[in-house]
Amino acid sequence: MALEKDSPAGRSAPVRQPAKMTLVGLWGLTGVLILLALFLCYMIPYYGFSHLHSQFSWILGTFLGSLGLLTLTAVSLLVAVTLLGHDVPFSRNLRSFSARFLLPVLVVVGRAVGLRREDVQHAFVAVNNEIVMAQCRHGRPPEKILLLMPHCLQNADCSVKVTHRVQNCKRCGKCPIKDLLELTSKYGVDFAVATGGTLARRIVMERRPDLIIAVACERDLTSGIQDTMPLPVYGIFNERPHGPCLNTQVAIDRVEAVLQEIVGLQREKS
Repeated sequence: MALEKDSPAGRSAPVRQPAKMTLVGLWGLTGVLILLALFLCYMIPYYGFSHLHSQFSWILGTFLGSLGLLTLTAVSLLVAVTLLGHDVPFSRNLRSFSARFLLPVLVVVGRAVGLRREDVQHAFVAVNNEIVMAQCRHGRPPEKILLLMPHCLQNADCSVKVTHRVQNCKRCGKCPIKDLLELTSKYGVDFAVATGGTLARRIVMERRPDLIIAVACERDLTSGIQDTMPLPVYGIFNERPHGPCLNTQVAIDRVEAVLQEIVGLQREKS
C-alpha cells in the first residue's frame, strides 16, 4: 500500500493514487452495503408492522431513510476529501464518524475483497492526515503540539527511563529519541514517550494539546486516532527493521516536515 509522502518544502502531498483508489472503492462499496442493509431492515418487517399500526411502517421508513441519507452524505464527503485532498464541510464530525463507525466496517469489507487489515489502516491514516492538515490550513493552526512516541523507539539496551521524563535521555544517538528531542527544541513543541495506550491517553489528558503527531504501529495508531477523537492526530507509522516492538525507527524527516508546515501556518496567521 502506497502512503502519502511529505514534500521537501514541508507540505504534505496528496495520497498517492493506489491508496486513493483503494479507499474510494472501499468507501463506495461500504456505502452501498449499508444502504442495502437499511433497505432490507425496512422491507423485511414492513408487512408485520403495517397491520399492527398504519404509522409504524412510515416511522420506520423515515428513520432508516434518514440513516441512509446520513451515510450517503458522509461517504460522498469522504470520497471528495480522498480525491481532492481539501477540507470539506463538517470535517471534524466526519473524522469522528469515519474513525469510530466506518473504519471497522471498512476492515470487514476490505477483507471480503482480499485486502489485509494493514492495507485498510494505511489508507485510512493517510486520508485522516490529509483532513487534519486541511483543517490546519483553513482554520486556526494548532499552537500546542505534542509529539507522542512509542517506548519501542528507545534502544532496548538503554537503562535510562524516558517514559515519564524524556529529558532523562543521554542523547547518545543510538535511537531516534535524540533526534526527536532536537526537534522539540528547534520547533518549541512538547514531547512524550508512552509504553501503551493507557499511558498515552493519560498524557493527552494532562497536557491537552491542540494537535498530536503520533508514531506507532498500525493497530496502535488507528486505535489511538479513535480514542482521542475529536482531537486531531497526524499519524506516522513506525519502521520495524528488527520486528515489532523492538528498536523501532521513525522517519525524522517526515516528523520535521509536518512541524515545518504547521510553524509556517502559525507565522502566516499570527
